[in-house]
Amino acid sequence: MAIVAALVAPTANPLRLAGGQRYRSNWRVASASSSAAASRVDLKALGSAIDKVKHGSTLRLSSHDDGDETSLRELTTLGIKNAENLAIPSVRNDAAFLVTVVGTTSFLAVIAGQLPGDWGFFVPYLIGSISLVVLGVGSISPGLLQVAIGSFSSVFPDYQERIAKHEAAHFLISYLTGLPILGYSLDIGKEHVNLVDKQIEKLIYSGKLDQKELDRLAVITMAGLAAEGLEYDKVVGQSADLFSLQRFLNRTKPPLTKDQQQNLTRWAVLIAASLLKNNKAAHDALVSAMSQKATVLGCIEAIENAS
Repeated sequence: MAIVAALVAPTANPLRLAGGQRYRSNWRVASASSSAAASRVDLKALGSAIDKVKHGSTLRLSSHDDGDETSLRELTTLGIKNAENLAIPSVRNDAAFLVTVVGTTSFLAVIAGQLPGDWGFFVPYLIGSISLVVLGVGSISPGLLQVAIGSFSSVFPDYQERIAKHEAAHFLISYLTGLPILGYSLDIGKEHVNLVDKQIEKLIYSGKLDQKELDRLAVITMAGLAAEGLEYDKVVGQSADLFSLQRFLNRTKPPLTKDQQQNLTRWAVLIAASLLKNNKAAHDALVSAMSQKATVLGCIEAIENAS
């Protein structure tokens, strides 16, 4: 679920948009100061690159009109696969992890049952209890299992590619709409894009996010979901992105009705998907650059060279 700008003071707290497979995608203010991250960035060169975007190719989004309803058919026509299921959380990674744990422990328990004497009685029970512990932790505090599930998910052939496409979409749409990026990561369990914008940050935390900025944040937040929807039959990184969008919606003045929120979400997916399709070469180049751990400036260069 990384353009950044230290257009504000480097010590400003960055908004973090993290993402991944069942990614912990969420916008948040990082607890640590961004000065450490900023120290690893050539701020002069980065500022120059961002100024070029701000005064040149920055895309202006037309405001979302509450009267214009975005239908699932529009999303399907654009190329989104299984548009009706976009908001349904995926349990692919969780299910695969639990099946593997239960299957492996059950197999080992059967083997251990062949041990002589009391060992053949106690060891199978001890091994079998592992599954119960995992299921118990998953029921009480599922967050504790996310690192293990994330690491296990790397067995899926499309795992790293999904992460790269998802995060690159957030990065690219942020770039196109002029929201500065400080950093990013594709590391398992740490997938994120850090954004810095002092004005937007103040609006969010004051609970006075206006329609214009909400539209922009909605499109950026839904970009990862849109990228997966265009490429895969099943989206698995949408949960945290939808949660992040809901946080923004809760801080909007005036508040939106449930129908307005649903329509804005669909509209944001539609706009994000349109931008990604129209800038496919840039997105592909960015995926490649981020996969090779390019710097933020290197990523911006990849976008510009592909445009």
